[in-house]
Amino acid sequence: MKSVDELRGGLLRKARWRPWEFVLWALAFALPALLPSHALMVNEIAIVALFAMSLDLILGYTGIVSLGHAAFFGFGAYAAALFAKHVMPDPTVGLFFAVATSALLGAVASVTILRGSDLTRLMVTLGTALLLLELANKLSDWTGGADGLQGVVMGPVLGLFSFDLYGRTSAWYSLSVTLLLFLLMRHLVHSPFGATLKAVRDNRLRAMAIGIPVVSRIAVIYTIAAAVAGAAGALLAQTSGFASLDVLAFDRSADVLLMLVIGGVGWLYGGVAGAIVFKLLQDTLSGVTPQYWMFWIGLILVLLVLVGRDRLLRPWTWWRKRERASS
Repeated sequence: MKSVDELRGGLLRKARWRPWEFVLWALAFALPALLPSHALMVNEIAIVALFAMSLDLILGYTGIVSLGHAAFFGFGAYAAALFAKHVMPDPTVGLFFAVATSALLGAVASVTILRGSDLTRLMVTLGTALLLLELANKLSDWTGGADGLQGVVMGPVLGLFSFDLYGRTSAWYSLSVTLLLFLLMRHLVHSPFGATLKAVRDNRLRAMAIGIPVVSRIAVIYTIAAAVAGAAGALLAQTSGFASLDVLAFDRSADVLLMLVIGGVGWLYGGVAGAIVFKLLQDTLSGVTPQYWMFWIGLILVLLVLVGRDRLLRPWTWWRKRERASS
């Protein structure tokens, strides 16, 4: 067996930054300036990447399957939009409010997924999202119902940077929040707490037998994932100035699952890679075949499942295995 020092050293090596990571994030922050016409696309990718990483915390690292993760995304979006409209337009304060309320919702909802099988959790998480969707539709005086919550005007970020029509400020704002939360999630998954999450994912009964408090671990990570998803939803509402029922729709939960299927689970950069590929495919295919772009994305998903991502993306998979081996 490995000693405590060896285990701690392994966690530290995994948490160490690689040179390509600095290049990746530097390029991401440079894109709004280098390609100003695509700043809005960069903003969207940053938001959905953060959303995908939040789902990976519970799916890839803890083994909790969810079909209703859009509940927290949409709740954060409406919380930020309502806060800006009725309290104050400061985006930073609104973001903190959305994160706090989404975390509270996640803590309450975590009670529903502590017991039962994966199928039970699928139904419960889906039911939670549908319940919030119908609630947002009925409370039209607050949410705007089917018309959406309109007239959301945001103030400058930190009182200095106003949102522009080209979306550059939005892109840098979303990238900054995504990077900050990514650093926090990276530290979390490469900590002893993250190691216990993986133990729960691999074998819950064995984790309980060695003294890991499985119930509290699931509740805590579910709450954290809800908070991060709420932050992603808040970014969408703040940068678009609009929140609609679409943020709570089942399609939102299904799309983020597709991103993790494409990029890979149990690896935070899998959410980033899946978000980039999915959004670029969506943008390209919807421009070529506006009516049938979902068919082609579905076909790609079927190929990934039947042929295997390892075969289709052999160089990518080889590189990932090399990174893991070196850590």
